[in-house]
Amino acid sequence: METLDYSSIPLAVCIPFVGLLLCIAIAPLVNGKWWEKHQFKIILGWCAAFIIPFAVLYGVGVMSETVLECIFNDYITFIVLLFGLYCVAGNISMEGDLAGSPKVNVILLLIGTAFSSFIGTTGASMLMVRPIIKMNAWRQRRAQIMVFFIFLVSNIGGCLTPIGDPPLLMGFTRGVPFAWSFHLLPILLVNVALLLFFFYFVDRRNYRLDIAEGLHPDISRAGTQIRVRGLHNVIFIGMIVFAVIISGTLQKSPRFLDAEGNVLGIHIFGNVTFGYPAIIEVAIILVAAFLSFKTTKHEVREANHFTWGAIKEVAILFIGIFITMQPALMILHAKGAELGLSTPTSYFWVTGALSSFLDNTPTYLVFLTTSGSMGFTQGISTIVGVIPQTMLLAISAGAVFMGANTYIGNAPNFMVKSISDENGIRMPSFIGYIVWSVKFLIPIFLVDTLLFFIWK
Repeated sequence: METLDYSSIPLAVCIPFVGLLLCIAIAPLVNGKWWEKHQFKIILGWCAAFIIPFAVLYGVGVMSETVLECIFNDYITFIVLLFGLYCVAGNISMEGDLAGSPKVNVILLLIGTAFSSFIGTTGASMLMVRPIIKMNAWRQRRAQIMVFFIFLVSNIGGCLTPIGDPPLLMGFTRGVPFAWSFHLLPILLVNVALLLFFFYFVDRRNYRLDIAEGLHPDISRAGTQIRVRGLHNVIFIGMIVFAVIISGTLQKSPRFLDAEGNVLGIHIFGNVTFGYPAIIEVAIILVAAFLSFKTTKHEVREANHFTWGAIKEVAILFIGIFITMQPALMILHAKGAELGLSTPTSYFWVTGALSSFLDNTPTYLVFLTTSGSMGFTQGISTIVGVIPQTMLLAISAGAVFMGANTYIGNAPNFMVKSISDENGIRMPSFIGYIVWSVKFLIPIFLVDTLLFFIWK
């Protein structure tokens, strides 16, 4: 099949992606019930608005290959990973006397942030989101807790290992050493310290307002005992983490590559192949989810108020996002080198800005490839070329950290929002959340620029 010239794609083909983002941002504000009822049909409409003109311009074959490539090599592994972690974490219940307060919430956010690099941002988010909601159930003003939860646990905390966030895993499969990500530790420490400092004072103000209005936690039971049920599910979280690592490792194993270096797998259509490493990953994750449900009592899920609503909403929204954003990624891939990026600061901000609205994994790969093609002779040797350490630091930090800027910037963001909504927390709208990120995240990223990139 004829290879598509990405540089020939007109910007107009990106309109459905922009339209879908606007619907996600505006429709819930205008008429939330209507949006919830017709969400799937609207997303199908925007997908059709991309697929039909794209087929007219480049042929049904190219269109089919583009959509199938997106579904089999991006979306399926993405949603199965979320599904697996959602199921397994939903079978772990944390209960006890500990009531949500600014100090307790700071500790919980710190624990979740520490987990993120070792069981992934999605795993840590799904593990910690329900306990922190439960402990703060007595409070009226809780949105700030979940916003900072997304900032820290769902994004920034995942920067220390390739397990933490998919962009870093892609870097690992392309030759970046596994332990290299620990170079991000100084930036992580600065960001976590500043965000927890801001959070404490914001949460303390709202905590005092709740107390002043007569809201109080149930302190009839003395002590601060914590009881965890379904703890054996940690084994299944380990299975899922193993599945992600083994998939990334097998993708560069000669046994899973053909003579041209392409990953072996099941042929789907044209040049689309569902790789064996991805199939193995999906199979292990689904087995882990199945065993988790089989070995956990139903009462644990009831205690967690477990429903399928959040994962269903994420699955529907992101199939539309993944399909309609393809032309934007193609244009970025073709013209990324023309953006004139030459400094760590520019890589940090451009990678981050695009990762806020596009999937941060392909955005990371585009700029990793761009940097590797610039002819550097000193730095980290990867499959795509030699990349100076500060450049790689900037690309990695931009992709991982700035995924926190919007609900769609990273996989668990919208899921945490959905679970929070289900539990009666009035979360900010799409635009409202961006206001929070501009207020708290952008100043911190400016500090990162001054401390770690601008003088490099």
